[in-house]
Amino acid sequence: MRNTAPEFNATLPAVNEMTAWNSVLNRDSAADDDLFYGVTTTRIYCRPSCPSRRPKRENITFFSSTEAAERAGFRACKRCTPDRPKSPSVAIQRARDYIDEHAGDLDERITLSLLSEHAGLSPYHLQRKFKQTVGLTPAQYIRARKSEKLKTELRKGETVSRASFGAGYGSSSRAYEDAATRLGMTPATYKRGGAGSQIDYVMTKTSLGTLLVGATERGVCFVTLGDTQRDVEDALESEYPAAARRRIGSAEGELHAWVQAVVVAVEGDRTPTEVPIDVQASAFRWKVWRELQKIPLGETRSYTEVAAAIGSPRAVRAVASACANNRVALLIPCHRVIRQSGDLGGYRWGLDRKKRLLEKERAAE
Repeated sequence: MRNTAPEFNATLPAVNEMTAWNSVLNRDSAADDDLFYGVTTTRIYCRPSCPSRRPKRENITFFSSTEAAERAGFRACKRCTPDRPKSPSVAIQRARDYIDEHAGDLDERITLSLLSEHAGLSPYHLQRKFKQTVGLTPAQYIRARKSEKLKTELRKGETVSRASFGAGYGSSSRAYEDAATRLGMTPATYKRGGAGSQIDYVMTKTSLGTLLVGATERGVCFVTLGDTQRDVEDALESEYPAAARRRIGSAEGELHAWVQAVVVAVEGDRTPTEVPIDVQASAFRWKVWRELQKIPLGETRSYTEVAAAIGSPRAVRAVASACANNRVALLIPCHRVIRQSGDLGGYRWGLDRKKRLLEKERAAE
């Protein structure tokens, strides 16, 4: 019979085995670079933060390096891969995969503690690394995934109640609360493709072409520039195909003030303020857009600088995507974001307009 008693480990003369065992019990990721444990019954060695089930204490022996573990006849665990450089992105991907798989489960509440166990990171490190990598906290990412699932279920033709429960909401009322900030409309309205929502719009001539500003009763939902009135009306119809769209010849009241604010922005005089916006967007995109609104008139930032400013330095592509999907440009000045090299990059209304916008703003400083 094989002797399964723990082996004396001369490679750890300065480590208290009780301390090492506590690190394993607590899945202490801070000890991952200096401590490894081998399971004598399986001949597999792991990092302390490994998400696998904890073996019995009497079946564990400790090592200070992967080389020592392998010399003793142990092979690397396939879950925590201790023989490879530790990468937070791997742990974060495990957490994301778990959320993607279970976000719609009503029977399971996804807690930070549960995610940290599956990721192999402490709750503190998971929260920090997840936000750095994804651009959202785990809780925000869970809400975003539920919202996306809700949209998918509604598009399939499910009732609001069934779609809400299928997306992991405990009730339809919770889905309606979340939709207020994520769908830009109620789930029932979204299910009808926007039918029932009213968009009033105004067109006017500017130095950069024909401007169209569309708004709901809650605020501006669409801004576009084009060469002709047909161009900008087609763009509005493409964005809101099922909404009731009404052209206003001479805007009054709030709509007039909102249109004038956008016209001022087109001419580069100042950045619009106090204009309400009613658009569909994730928490991450709103985070990017709010950062764009902080860029002073006449100045620019690179996509990399914006990503760093919102605390997500690796999310450069996601920042670029948020800029590309900005449906209220000028109110959210994505034209002030350029490439790291200094090149203008892309712009939904053409690089010539982007260049002229920046020139106007610099001249107005």
